[in-house]
Amino acid sequence: MTITIYHNPACGTSRNTLAMIRQSGEEPEVIAYLKTPPSRATLVDLMKRMGIVPRELLRQKGTPYAELDLGNPKWNDDQLIDFMLKHPILINRPIVVTPLGVKLCRPSEAVLDILPNPHIGSFTKEDGEVVPSRKTA
Repeated sequence: MTITIYHNPACGTSRNTLAMIRQSGEEPEVIAYLKTPPSRATLVDLMKRMGIVPRELLRQKGTPYAELDLGNPKWNDDQLIDFMLKHPILINRPIVVTPLGVKLCRPSEAVLDILPNPHIGSFTKEDGEVVPSRKTA
């Protein structure tokens, strides 16, 4: 089974998501997308599989979003994708791909919805927030 995470190690949500995947017993393929951005085809495929449009994947905080005026409705989907490819920091994270689906895992516990083994027990995030264990079916 292959699980992939588009990861930014400087992001707490991304680190928590990665830790939850590992606590589930899986060692994912970790793609440091700021160093190795996805291709246009991959990015478009990920959005399609998540059922979202480019504007929904844009990250605002800590990015050139405001300077590039990306909140302006004049930018179409192709143009927004161009911006994300040119400035990968604009791609919100973490995106996780599992056999059960693709999801932007914000908050990090959203990853449990697509993990083959979501019963990871209690998990404490870096900020001290406890994610309760999932009940077995």
